[in-house]
Amino acid sequence: MNASTIGAAVGAVLALTWVAFGFWAFLFVGLAMLAGLGVGRLVRGDIDLHGLVQALQGRRTSS
Repeated sequence: MNASTIGAAVGAVLALTWVAFGFWAFLFVGLAMLAGLGVGRLVRGDIDLHGLVQALQGRRTSS
């Protein structure tokens, strides 16, 4: 699947959630999707967790 198809599917899920269950369910589903994206990238190795923690603690720059 390409990025346009995935974006359309995510938008449809969020829109249907908002219509069916309201704003707070929409917000929860959106945050859960973002958390899933982060975990997926962490597992795949796209995110250096140790470097991220050090950058948040101010021990090194993000570049």
